[in-house]
Amino acid sequence: MRGGHQLLLLQGGAEFFPALVEAMDAARRVVHLETYIFEFAGSALSVAEALERAAQRGVVVRLVIDGVGTPTIPQAWRDRFDAAGVHWHIYAPLGRFGLLLPSRWRRLHRKLCVVDGTVGFCGGINIIDDQDDVALGKLDAPRLDFSLRVAGPLVHDMSDTMEQLWWRLQAARSARRREFKAAWEALRESRPVGDFSRLLQKLDTVRTSVQGSGGDSAFGDSSAAPLGVDSARATLLLRDNVSHRHDIERAYLKAIGAARREIMIANAYFIPGRKLRRALILAAARGVRVRLLSQGKYENFFQYRAARPVYQYLVNAGIEIHEYAPSALHAKVAVVDERWATVGSTNLDPLSLLLAREANVMTTDRRFAELLRSHLDGLVQTAGDMVDVQALSGRHWTQRVLDRIAFGIMRATLFVTGHRY
Repeated sequence: MRGGHQLLLLQGGAEFFPALVEAMDAARRVVHLETYIFEFAGSALSVAEALERAAQRGVVVRLVIDGVGTPTIPQAWRDRFDAAGVHWHIYAPLGRFGLLLPSRWRRLHRKLCVVDGTVGFCGGINIIDDQDDVALGKLDAPRLDFSLRVAGPLVHDMSDTMEQLWWRLQAARSARRREFKAAWEALRESRPVGDFSRLLQKLDTVRTSVQGSGGDSAFGDSSAAPLGVDSARATLLLRDNVSHRHDIERAYLKAIGAARREIMIANAYFIPGRKLRRALILAAARGVRVRLLSQGKYENFFQYRAARPVYQYLVNAGIEIHEYAPSALHAKVAVVDERWATVGSTNLDPLSLLLAREANVMTTDRRFAELLRSHLDGLVQTAGDMVDVQALSGRHWTQRVLDRIAFGIMRATLFVTGHRY
């Protein structure tokens, strides 16, 4: 945990996309973006156009999108990106057998962007219009989601992890083409950079002249931000399938275990495993107020069913569960005791905690935690429908059986991948 960070909470694409585009338009050296979904329509087009403009100025532009969230880039945009010089990869395309292969369940779910090593973005917001939804179609109101704009030391950590993944993807592409020397060189480049100045030296070997007039900072004036702080202590937490398998889950468990007054979680797909369930129940038992804001409009009926048995356990233990009513909820944020907070891409479900690549920013800045807690409290009070314990337990027995079947299938499916949940 290091100090000296500027943190700015952005709600929805309405705040996130303009901030992202502003940073990209100011870029002079490199723009690196990773996302699960990139929908080339609506307000998300502003991001695609900003990537194109940056590449046309000579900025090194790298884009990585997930092969499930975005199976392909439209041909028109492939042509535009290639003409402008945007470099892009589709992470783990599904191929012939799709998701029938358990190895294809390991997805790139993190949403990260770094511009010139000075400004970073980390959160849950995909590059898709706030009122478009892949599963639900057109939404009546904007989706609830968050991202964090960051300036400070952890931006270099963001850049380092993105750089490593990029060169591994380059190595895999070269190997498929039987360009083994190029694959070996790419693997060498995928080693941790550590110092951002070394990364800039590497980029300068491939970057052409830059005509952009943007400055190095691109962070802007945080004084106008509704939920922004300066000089915060913060760190970047990652989840992958190698050396960071449980970092994010452990951070949640540590914060929940230390809670004394209140835990607030806003999370889209809330099916926590045994350790997290136990930690939340123990917190409630020692008098901590535990509140969850989750989806009211479900994108996935199977996940909805699998979550019901978990809800029953938690509500019976005195945990408050509120379902967001106005629109879809895609948030992944939490606050504990107004002194610990996290914003990122990690759902508290098996896909995020056991299989996917994820990224969260964690902070112990009291000012930020208080601001986020106040914001979440307002959402719970004005837009949340509380789940009633009698309504849960009083549902028809056939509904409860379906819930149990869904939960059992989920656990059995995970067992195939070698995980217990």
